[in-house]
Amino acid sequence: MAAFARLLEHLLWPACKKQEAEEEEEGRRSHHGPRSLLDAPRCVQRPHGGAAASCGLRFGASAVQGWRAHMEDAHCAWLELPGLPPGWAFFAVLDGHGGARAALFGARHLPGHVLEALGPSPGEPEGVRGALRGAFLSADARLRALWPRGEPGGTTAVALLVSPRFLYLAHCGDSRAMLSRAGAVAFSTEDHRPLRPRERERIHNAGGTIRRRRLEGSLAVSRALGDFAYKEAPGRPPELQLVSAEPEVTALARQAEDEFLLLASDGVWDAMSGAALAGLVASRLRLGLAPELLCAQLLDTCLCKGSLDNMTCILVCFPGAPRPCEEAIRKELALDTALGHRVAALCSSAQEPPSLNTVFWTLASEDIPDLPPGGGLHCKAQLGPESPLAPTETLPLEA
Repeated sequence: MAAFARLLEHLLWPACKKQEAEEEEEGRRSHHGPRSLLDAPRCVQRPHGGAAASCGLRFGASAVQGWRAHMEDAHCAWLELPGLPPGWAFFAVLDGHGGARAALFGARHLPGHVLEALGPSPGEPEGVRGALRGAFLSADARLRALWPRGEPGGTTAVALLVSPRFLYLAHCGDSRAMLSRAGAVAFSTEDHRPLRPRERERIHNAGGTIRRRRLEGSLAVSRALGDFAYKEAPGRPPELQLVSAEPEVTALARQAEDEFLLLASDGVWDAMSGAALAGLVASRLRLGLAPELLCAQLLDTCLCKGSLDNMTCILVCFPGAPRPCEEAIRKELALDTALGHRVAALCSSAQEPPSLNTVFWTLASEDIPDLPPGGGLHCKAQLGPESPLAPTETLPLEA
């Protein structure tokens, strides 16, 4: 892993990147102070996954600390929900700010609040939508009762509840979900930012202000668990405070063409668009890559593309997901071979061993066919242990 960290440091941290980081840090300053960056990213991942054969559901998940001084993301995955029949599952990604406490609380306790709100016979779809809204609000109330008075911090959240008939997406803040159906992005959540009309109206009605596109000039999101300093407007219910824990809930009827759904914290979306992510995921599934290893490769690609944040992603695959394709596998093997030969030629033709920076950007300037869609050359930092591009090392899930 140290080799890959050095690769990223040499390739993707020139002077201009330092300037970008300084500008981002200035923009991220809030009531809990700046979020400092490390000298080199921490790239260790522990990808994990599972499958529910009875309903054809597979998932993979991974997380990486990256350039941030602390890891503040958390996630959870339940392939079965106690008390509910087979075919129900729950997944969530939480992105903390001002510390990891709120995100860890959400990962541990939000599923229980969801189960309690659903009951043994949830009515679909409206009863489930209401239950998800109630679960987020009750989880926030419990968190508030446990929260040290006066301390800052909170977390965004995006959750997927799967039933045999519907996909329910609930989100607060800028962690995002995207559904791929029939080879195209069919749905994506919209971030809760203070300048969204409905959010702005609630903030102003609660006596708040928006400066520099941030709530009170500080917070970049307008919905979150925690952030209790922004939930003190007298006489207003929790869902109408400056920051609301009420999620936006969408119910999507399941279709045979549903392929996969990606949940991820904002560090992933900072590096790649929804369309690029959908193309990359689909192409890796056609290679037969397991969902958990695909998540790890996706996060490595986002690191290579310059994401400076913690990153977490969960990939949920449905029966209609792309299947391994012999032609796609053949092209990928040919690409890896061609890249390996090209790197060897660059090294052998130089009077001195070329720097990693020179090798990478020389390749980037060339017209190389069949690079992974969305990820491009950045996705090929995993050519193998013999490659000068240095592979990503992944670690098995701890017992």
